[in-house]
Amino acid sequence: MRVSPFCFIGSRELAMVFNPSIRYEAGCLKIDDVDIESVVNDVGTPLYVYSLKRLTANYQRIRKAFAPLSARLHFSIKANGNLDVLRALKRAGAGFDCVSGGEIYRALMAGAKGRDIVFAGVGKTRDEIRYAIHNGIGWINVENIGELEHIDSIAAEYDSDNLRVALRLNPEVTAATHPYMATGHGAAKFGLTADVIRELLRRQERYPQIDFSGIHIHIGSQLGDSEATLAALDKLLALVKPWPQIKKINLGGGLPVAYRFEETAPSLEALAEELAPRLKDYTVLLEPGRSVVADAGLLVAEVLYVKRQADQVFAVIDASMAELMRPALYGAHHEIVPLREADEESITTQVVGPVCESADVLARDRQLPPLQPGDKVALMTAGAYGMTMASNYNARPRPAEVVVAEDGMSWRVSRRRETVEDMLKGETSIRWS
Repeated sequence: MRVSPFCFIGSRELAMVFNPSIRYEAGCLKIDDVDIESVVNDVGTPLYVYSLKRLTANYQRIRKAFAPLSARLHFSIKANGNLDVLRALKRAGAGFDCVSGGEIYRALMAGAKGRDIVFAGVGKTRDEIRYAIHNGIGWINVENIGELEHIDSIAAEYDSDNLRVALRLNPEVTAATHPYMATGHGAAKFGLTADVIRELLRRQERYPQIDFSGIHIHIGSQLGDSEATLAALDKLLALVKPWPQIKKINLGGGLPVAYRFEETAPSLEALAEELAPRLKDYTVLLEPGRSVVADAGLLVAEVLYVKRQADQVFAVIDASMAELMRPALYGAHHEIVPLREADEESITTQVVGPVCESADVLARDRQLPPLQPGDKVALMTAGAYGMTMASNYNARPRPAEVVVAEDGMSWRVSRRRETVEDMLKGETSIRWS
């Protein structure tokens, strides 16, 4: 079975390496220096496992790549809101990008200061805006004229006359990504048109509490090349040229990762090199998410049943679309490997979950060794948009989360496995015996 394009010969064995933190060693899948199977034996499955060492290294790699822009990085919490993950990134120097009041609360609970938080989102409520202003949020990215009116009136309650906002431009540029991940085309719900932004900047005096000092742009996620990004940026720069007080440009996120073994992610350094001349007169903010955490996380599952049907082999595992929505939602690809290396010849396998939906397929037509009930497998590159999109569909408790510390040797349960009792909390019709 081909499990990775990377390998090295040690003094005694061949090691299969997926990234610097995830590899086979002596036939067992490890995350840093921790044997994943030993964690599973204590915690059970399904289970998310994250390497704080890997995600911190990814953050530093991105920061270094964009050093020519002196970019300030705000981690996008929607990718992964685990408090231990957020605390590790705060220690590394990250700010945070939040798209709800709940995410702001998580950032604050992780130790962030309000000034280090950007509040984005197309549908902020008045209560969320008030909560953000009360906590001294550094930036609010604005996507609606009505939202500006709310922000201005609420800021007046707090006697704030310099609340910084970045108007989000919809550049009407279609990114080369999955349609559900493209946010910068004209038919998307996100952002403001160039004409609307021009009119707002001409009439800034209507909003006396607001400091119009930034522009935000984000055309989508998992961007494979720079062409659309540069086209959108050129439109933005032409738009703001008449307003020299706009000195901060928020480029959003969208930096891609390689989900397939044979893929290589585009060079961040090359992108930064293309951006730098255009942005030399501006302060730059970036909001990376998946590029920080995706390949630092695994979803581990147990094989429940194996059956042959319609000339196919189905491996039914105890993880599902409720634990990892991306394959059902986007047709997303996650590589799957067993926790123990196998020498058997691979067979074509459909890896499916137990949820009562035909869409509950984690992997189609994968070449895997013959799996048996009780075997454990890992779904790779699952650190982003895994647990944050998990649900209780089919009344399934959400999985536990484990973090491997920055030392690479110690681990702990960061979030315990949800129970059926947890799922009933808040239901007023419960009759307690």
